[in-house]
Amino acid sequence: MKWLAIFLAASPAAAQDLALPSNAVEQYSASQAQGQYLLPTGPYAGTVLPTQSIDGPVTHQSWRITGAGLTTLQLIAPLQEQLMAQGFEILLSCDTQACGGFDFRFATEVLPPPLMYVDLGNFRFLSAKRDDASEAVAILASRSSRAGFIQIITVGTEPQTAQTTAQLRPARPQIPLGDFGQTLEASGHFVLADLRFEIGSSTLSDGPFESLQRLAEYLSTNPDRTVALVGHTDAQGSLDGNIALSRRRAAAVLERLVSVHGVPRRQLEAQGMGYLSPLATNLTEEGRDANRRVEVIVTNTP
Repeated sequence: MKWLAIFLAASPAAAQDLALPSNAVEQYSASQAQGQYLLPTGPYAGTVLPTQSIDGPVTHQSWRITGAGLTTLQLIAPLQEQLMAQGFEILLSCDTQACGGFDFRFATEVLPPPLMYVDLGNFRFLSAKRDDASEAVAILASRSSRAGFIQIITVGTEPQTAQTTAQLRPARPQIPLGDFGQTLEASGHFVLADLRFEIGSSTLSDGPFESLQRLAEYLSTNPDRTVALVGHTDAQGSLDGNIALSRRRAAAVLERLVSVHGVPRRQLEAQGMGYLSPLATNLTEEGRDANRRVEVIVTNTP
């Protein structure tokens, strides 16, 4: 396979040039001149993801690599070798359950689909830094049935003068509910956009909600499929409080699916992300409303 050099910094003295497959298609690239990144340094353990806070210029990038046969190890191993050759110290190199599975995935920064796709049962992660902690890199690799996906976050190097090449998902995407199963299978997630909670409360309105009916029908048709209900909030209030609230909202949806729609509890789990994975800006009321949501995510593959 041919490989293509991808430059992650503009300054030749500090440049990290990593080689990606020549058929890698950039999905997203955005830089900020000064920021902060919590670099994962160990697997998710108990209720904590070990991290090291690093300040400096931060760049987020992602690529899609077409190829049905590529494994996550094949995607990430060449990048790890290149970083080691450039003098980086590998802090964490793990796959799926060794990383902490679902909890790890939702405790660290990940671009939303379709910019980055993560199969919760098949991903690898790598973090590395220079000895003086002046530069750090985090790489996440996963794949769908048709393509591989790589996300690279760099911090501490001067960012390129580059404009964002893609935008975050539009607020509350209006996908016809009639295509629910097809959309869920294709993307691995779906925003249950018609759900309504009281602001600051985990009480789910009476409904009925067509999205829950469609989800129940999908799970009945696919009894071996399991999903996670993941709650999200806006950025008002503390992180701990928002994570707790978002988890309670997801749990309320789970109980509604079990008690009203007859979905077996074994097919469901409830998790909360707080404000860590926004769909839109939290600086406007419209954006905050979009960020207050519950998503359904497929957690196993056929």
